[in-house]
Amino acid sequence: MRVLIAGAGSVGRSIARDLLDHHHEVLLMDHSPTAMRVAQVAEAEWMLADACELAALSEAGVENMDVVVAATGDDKANLVISFLAKTEFGVPRTVARVNNPRNEWMYDSQWGVDVAVSTPRIMTAMVEEAVAVGDLVTVFTFHQSGASIIEVTLPVDSPVVGTMVKEIAWPPETVLSCIIRGDRTIAPRPEDTLEAHDELLFVMSADADPKALEQALHSAPSATPPTE
Repeated sequence: MRVLIAGAGSVGRSIARDLLDHHHEVLLMDHSPTAMRVAQVAEAEWMLADACELAALSEAGVENMDVVVAATGDDKANLVISFLAKTEFGVPRTVARVNNPRNEWMYDSQWGVDVAVSTPRIMTAMVEEAVAVGDLVTVFTFHQSGASIIEVTLPVDSPVVGTMVKEIAWPPETVLSCIIRGDRTIAPRPEDTLEAHDELLFVMSADADPKALEQALHSAPSATPPTE
């Protein structure tokens, strides 16, 4: 995968290192000469240019990128970069950093943003996760589709503890995508049994009903659902 990261500050460099560790190709772009700390991410390509300018994006070959990450410290710049990448170059996926949570409402498909990442929002979710065992926590929302990643940690007295995944009637448009058990990450199978303290990650569409998921998790299955 080829990725352009606009903004070579500490956030952009950190993202670049992670992507390089996963064997992706990375181009770091920044308009400030002081941000050109090439030695810190030597495996990446570097470009001194303003990602808010069409000419710079064209020179960078953005039309050939799989993902553009707008990671600058300026929300206005991140919106412009995402908009240009999506509308002028047809980049399949854009990820934009939200610096001020009050600006988060603007980060949507109209500005070409597929995924908006707000550090305060993620930190809040992690705090809620730590203190609200048994409650649904929205970890992430995909702005383009409206789908969400929901986390819930099963308390010891949860009615579904000891129940196999296939015995629970999950609500429509709600998918159990991962079970985190201690330091293990488990791809759930129908015959897997849920245990106390399991962290369950669900992907829910925008039309899914969170209350229906809560009901499924708080009700012991009376019988095995019929096989289709």
